[in-house]
Amino acid sequence: MRLRHPLVKQFRDGVLVGLSDTTSNGGRPGERKARLLLEVLRDREADVLRFAHDLRVPPTSNQAERDLRPSKIQQKISGRLTSEQRTTDRYRIRGYLSTAAKHGHNMIDALRDAVLGHPWMPPDPAPA
Repeated sequence: MRLRHPLVKQFRDGVLVGLSDTTSNGGRPGERKARLLLEVLRDREADVLRFAHDLRVPPTSNQAERDLRPSKIQQKISGRLTSEQRTTDRYRIRGYLSTAAKHGHNMIDALRDAVLGHPWMPPDPAPA
């Protein structure tokens, strides 16, 4: 808590400094993108800093990207795209197994239980 407050203040101050330095969309390369990013950081601070208030939320999306990597590699190797429905099904299964694993469940057990009609369901999120 003592560490978080000064860091959140530095974040806010940094966003304000950036906004004051990019008062228009300007003509310099990347200036418009920088301004839009700063506006998102200002307007959606709660979303951007969610990991700082809830330690269960990872600060990056690396795990989500890793979860998709096997499918992307398979797609590259095969050199073709599968049907949209098949891709949707694959990602739905992969997401289910990844979520079960993140909750400490064995992925094979979760898959077996789901096929047998007893799918594991994640707990409801705690009220904020």
